[in-house]
Amino acid sequence: MLPTELDQTLVSPVTEVFSLNCGHCRNMEKFVPELEDELQKQIGKVHVTFNESAQISALIYYAAAMQVEGVPDHIMMDELFAAAQMGSGHTQAEIKAAMERVFHSRDLVSPYDFDESMQQKLFKEIEVGETVTQQAQINAVPTFIVNGKYQVVTSGHKDIKDIAKTINYLLSL
Repeated sequence: MLPTELDQTLVSPVTEVFSLNCGHCRNMEKFVPELEDELQKQIGKVHVTFNESAQISALIYYAAAMQVEGVPDHIMMDELFAAAQMGSGHTQAEIKAAMERVFHSRDLVSPYDFDESMQQKLFKEIEVGETVTQQAQINAVPTFIVNGKYQVVTSGHKDIKDIAKTINYLLSL
């Protein structure tokens, strides 16, 4: 149970809370299509903002999400994770170029090139992530929020089918 029930306009019935910087989140992304099949529902996403690194990655994620008008597809998500997790063996310029390739390859505007109106829209998207992170008191990812009331701790499950079983049960409450 979450400490505060979240407004349904902030989250989907099933929402993954994640960070592009999180290795476990990147691993979970591989299983999201299977989980969606098990649930017969699309899973929403909220990027956490609990530290500076997560806030920067949230800018990247929400810049993509607002341009595709929803959750980026799994291929794009994998590319965003890969660019965000390039690591210390790469320069900031190389990481920025990798991020820009993810956007430009889809004819999207890189967040580095946003005009003022796009920046304002982006900041509103980030506010949603901040609200969810704070109200739900999220301090570890990946996790799932169900119906804005329940948090599913993924580490307490043996596999994706087990996670789906828990989520389906919580959806029925």
